[in-house]
Amino acid sequence: MEVFLGGGFCFLPGASEKICRFMANQSDSVVVSVGFRLAPEHPYPVPVLDCLTATIHFLKNAEEYGVDPNCIAIVGDSSGGTFATAICQELVTREDLPRLRAQVLIYPFLQSGDFDLPSYQQNQSIPLLYRKRAIKLGLTHLTGKEINVDPVIKGAHIPPDYREKYKKWISVDNIPEEFKARGYVPSAPVPFSKELYEQVKRAGETKFAPLLAEDDIIRQLPETFLLTCEYDILRDDGLLYKKRLEDNGVLVTHHHLPDGFHATISFFDLWPLEFPSSRKCMEHVVQFLKSLYK
Repeated sequence: MEVFLGGGFCFLPGASEKICRFMANQSDSVVVSVGFRLAPEHPYPVPVLDCLTATIHFLKNAEEYGVDPNCIAIVGDSSGGTFATAICQELVTREDLPRLRAQVLIYPFLQSGDFDLPSYQQNQSIPLLYRKRAIKLGLTHLTGKEINVDPVIKGAHIPPDYREKYKKWISVDNIPEEFKARGYVPSAPVPFSKELYEQVKRAGETKFAPLLAEDDIIRQLPETFLLTCEYDILRDDGLLYKKRLEDNGVLVTHHHLPDGFHATISFFDLWPLEFPSSRKCMEHVVQFLKSLYK
């Protein structure tokens, strides 16, 4: 399997070896942990293209690593989950490459069209990923610059035609009612800022916001594992993508951690800071990986 570990697009995680070693040992798999260049020095799309290049190389040369090219899964958490999602979408049209066996997406960032969904409101001040910080990191990845996030949170960067086109996919109506129980107040639309849009207009590209891929791409995706956490601003990104996948006939294994928070996997086996959700996350991932190759 290939693993892309997150770090807010701008950092490399410190726990990567421990996580990869556990997945390799417990699932009896070969694990390739992919490094990639980071923003702001290397803004979008450089990091995702680095990951794509590594994936294509691995698919073409898997047998040299003792790997069956038809049994490769891609794993990613947080921004690494964004890259994993985008790469899976990019590869569905590549008839010259083996098909990926599965994608494993752990609380990925998937859309830039609504930063006021219930999970963004409910968890905006919950560590480790505050709403303002998350959007700031995302925009730094996108542009290589610092941009005022306040109007972006309110949606001033979204053109009216974009909002209309994608409301069928990015809508609070697509989120189950149980996830609105901790409170949600719909916000009134704000005026569109063309100046702001020009700064961030690539945020609508599917390599940055994979939730926006067309149905003919989504329906070709491999079997999917998706993990969401209750105390995570990105929870609803995952829930919306789950619906899109299932609506297009993709087999989805979804685990929701009621006590989980963003980056919980980074605390796995980190004594004395490991949380119950950290181990649950890893156990769910390993169980899914083992099920692929029974």
